Amino acid sequence: MALSFIIPGLDEVASEKIIGILQERLSQEQEAALVLKHAHWNVAGPNFIAVHEMLDPQVDEVLAMADETAERIAALGGSPSGRPDDIVRYRTWDKFELEGRQNTLDYLRALDKYYDSFIKADRTAIKELDDLDVISSNIVQDHVLKLEQFQWFMRSFLID
Repeated sequence: MALSFIIPGLDEVASEKIIGILQERLSQEQEAALVLKHAHWNVAGPNFIAVHEMLDPQVDEVLAMADETAERIAALGGSPSGRPDDIVRYRTWDKFELEGRQNTLDYLRALDKYYDSFIKADRTAIKELDDLDVISSNIVQDHVLKLEQFQWFMRSFLID
């Protein structure tokens, strides 16, 4: 990839590695917003309104994460890829399979599993970024904090 510029203190090789890690995170953040909105539209049954209303702020926050990640890629001299095809191209995580109108608990279980994968991938990115660029690592750390909170909200519905 051709970088527009290099941030002082980083070299081209490190910058390209950082951008690659962030691009994967950006793609999952974009997909997560779509997955959450899909669930928002399709939850049904007990606790419908509570879950329906809980999901919209998560969509907004995940989109804000994607924006922050994309802007970091641009600040590093890269060009963030944000088209629908890019989500698929950079996917290294399992697809969200639940579709159609389903019980709120079914969606919450599926979203909980999705968040497991999302958070794990972010934590892996943090480990890789710690040695490359603490600034980018801190951005992803902030995202994980929010994602863990969202997962906690979901898990609170799943306790018997």
